[in-house]
Formats: sequence, C-alpha cells, structure tokens
Amino acid sequence: MEAFLVSTGVVALAEMGDKTQLLSLCLAARFRRPVPIILGILVSTLLNHAIAGWVGVWVGAHVPEIYLRWFLGLSFIVMAGWLLVPDKFDENDSKLVSRGTIFFTTVWLFFIAEIGDKTQIATIGLAMRYESLFAVVSGTTLGMMLANVPAVLLGDRFAKRMPATLMRQIAAGVFVVIGVLTLLGVGSSAMP
Repeated sequence: MEAFLVSTGVVALAEMGDKTQLLSLCLAARFRRPVPIILGILVSTLLNHAIAGWVGVWVGAHVPEIYLRWFLGLSFIVMAGWLLVPDKFDENDSKLVSRGTIFFTTVWLFFIAEIGDKTQIATIGLAMRYESLFAVVSGTTLGMMLANVPAVLLGDRFAKRMPATLMRQIAAGVFVVIGVLTLLGVGSSAMP
C-alpha cells in the first residue's frame, strides 16, 4: 500500500505544470472531446509506466543493494532539482495533433512525451525502491490521471488557476525526503 500511495502522490505532484499536462490542455482545447483524450492518456500511461516499472523492478532485483541505495537516493535528490524547472510545450508538438484520430493521437503523443520525462524516471526509481510492479504502475498511472483529467475537463480555466510553481516545489520536497530516506535505508524492505 505504501508503494501505491507514494507513487500516486509523487507523480500527481510532479505532473503539475509538466509537458504532458500542457499537452492535455492543448488536446482539450483543440479537440473539445474529453473522453477519447482521457482514454488515450490512460492507455499511454499504462503502457509507458508498465515498461518503466518493469525496468525498475528488474534493476532493483539485479543490482547490489548498496549501489542501488546510493543510486536511488541521489537520483531522487537530482529529480527534485529537475522538478523545479518548468516544462514548456513545444509548438512543433501541436502540429502532430492534427494527424490521426483523437484517441490514437493522444496515445502516441503521450507515449512519446513520457519517454525520459520526470514521471517516467520517477516510475523507474519507485519500482526499483519498492520492487512492486503492480503497486507502482497503478499508483503512477493514478497520479497521472489525477493531474491530467482535470486539465482535459477544465482546459484553460484549470491552467490559469493551477499553482504550478507551488506544486513543483512540493513535489521537489517530496523527492528530497524520499531520496534522503533511501540513502538512510528507511521506509522499504527492499533496502537494507
């Protein structure tokens, strides 16, 4: 349960102001059809985070725990710094939106946007830490949906009211705490 809850909270906070949340706003404004966009986000996130989670669990099972602890702890702390830098939606990305159906466009754009993104890297790290593929992928997917569904449903109104800077700062703080706890070996049976 801890892996699920931490994964949900970390990704929901990290996603605030992220490129994929901006992509959600763009898709909602362009198509004004929330159901296929939301379903596309769900399918893309499940695929992307399942792959990332699998990689994390595999690495967690095959890398000596002392190296894993230092790597993970420092990675979470570096991720905290990365979270403080706001993402921007590239105008070239919006040109791709007109190709294909709404659902498949959303799946494709989200999958590509998540490759190497903060939330994908976080999913790998969380899966390495907790070694629970289902709990981590379920949590990170729920976190993505909690951040992106309101963006799709409320469009520009949501973007104007969202305190993205505060959310990024909170997420960075959470990542620092997770990093320090990992370095100290606190909070997971996966770490000594």
